[in-house]
Amino acid sequence: MGSSTDPSHTCCAPARTSDPHTDHPTDLGTAAADGNVGEMVLIPGGEFLMGGDDADGIPRDGEGPVRPVRLAAFYLSPYAVTNREFASFVAATGYRTDAEEFGWSYVFASFLPGRLRRDAPRPSGTPWWCGVDGAFWAAPEGPGSDVADRDEHPVVHVSWRDAAAYCAWSGLRLPTEAEWECAARGGLRQKRYPWGDELTPGGQHRCNIWQGQFPVHNTRADGYAGTAPVNAFEPNGFGLYNTSGNVWEWCRDWWTTDHPARRPLVDPSGPRDGTTKVMRGGSYLCHSSYCNRYRVAARTGNTPDSSTGNTGFRCARDV
Repeated sequence: MGSSTDPSHTCCAPARTSDPHTDHPTDLGTAAADGNVGEMVLIPGGEFLMGGDDADGIPRDGEGPVRPVRLAAFYLSPYAVTNREFASFVAATGYRTDAEEFGWSYVFASFLPGRLRRDAPRPSGTPWWCGVDGAFWAAPEGPGSDVADRDEHPVVHVSWRDAAAYCAWSGLRLPTEAEWECAARGGLRQKRYPWGDELTPGGQHRCNIWQGQFPVHNTRADGYAGTAPVNAFEPNGFGLYNTSGNVWEWCRDWWTTDHPARRPLVDPSGPRDGTTKVMRGGSYLCHSSYCNRYRVAARTGNTPDSSTGNTGFRCARDV
């Protein structure tokens, strides 16, 4: 089993209160014709140091200890899956996301008109999240909203199950947590961010996170209040975009904080079962005052059926 330290009720992404669904996505029939969606980046195999011992880390998250991990080469999408790509999947399969099946999803309160904001229930301890009836990937702020001008933004309000179903249809898969971190580091060794140790080198914003005082005032100094296009900002050393900020990204692994440190791990894939799936990368709501999980070693998780307006995914493939 995974660790009993469960992150699924954090400020980052509140969980549904229902029991999580099965680990396996529904059979969606024939995959996309060539077993691939869009361009993929080859991430070379080899050994890297996973995890962190940053003083700004959150102890319950289990970022450490720093440990050697050896991976086989694999492919990873340079971008999170977009609204346009997810719409193609839905059109081809008729798939209904967990948010649609449950009838609601979590939306950041400031994005809502007054009536919806007043009437929507809010999880205990995180009043900036509202459970909005009718919120799902194509209506990310609930009834009356759409993604007409966000084709190249990351799809959100997708659960782990939804992400796994998309990957199954595409002939792809979700990355393991180790693969995700190795790729996000871009070839750098034990740096805080995909580009180095300084958040804004030369005063330049390199990711989409909260600017200002959370949760009352966002200056949008990085250019965005909500999601940014998937190719916003500069890529890391491997050519991957937005591995810090923008949206949380689902990984394949069940959550654990029990990390062996004395021997190189070879292609680890997490515990065999659990209740919470790993998410990586942080989102546009992360801020150093309460959630600095946009660092490369940072991590959180949520139940496989949970969905929020700041959670998406990208796809991987074996070589």
